[in-house]
Amino acid sequence: RRQGLELSYRYQPLSWLFWNLGANYTYARFIEEPEAQDYIPLAPDFTLVSGLNVIHNSGLYGGLNVRYLDDRPANEANSIIAKGYTVTDFNIGYKWGKINLGVQIQNLFDVEWNETQFATESRLQNETIAIEEIHFTPGTPFLIKSIIEYNF
Repeated sequence: RRQGLELSYRYQPLSWLFWNLGANYTYARFIEEPEAQDYIPLAPDFTLVSGLNVIHNSGLYGGLNVRYLDDRPANEANSIIAKGYTVTDFNIGYKWGKINLGVQIQNLFDVEWNETQFATESRLQNETIAIEEIHFTPGTPFLIKSIIEYNF
């Protein structure tokens, strides 16, 4: 069972300035499991995305966007935690006619984060029993990408 609240808000204070916010809180539990064994693996209780973006008539555009994912249980007993994260991305550029030049910075503050996380059992050759632990794919570190684009 999942119950919660969700908020989505978009605001345009100027013709070229946009702000967005999306947040949700969820209480998620298995309904036929004993208490303290009823967590739904990887179901976050809080997430948030927000951004401030500019799209100006002059051709200038840019944005600062953040996404947050709270810590969450990685197994039904909540004995293993999938770590949450806050990642901020930035972009800026200029469009004129069919040409677009820009720069994107992913993970602006170079935080360490795990993009994919799963509680799995594994056993090394010299171990007698399997161990349940987090296996993960690291998230993108600080990364700068340039954009040169021609639209036809």
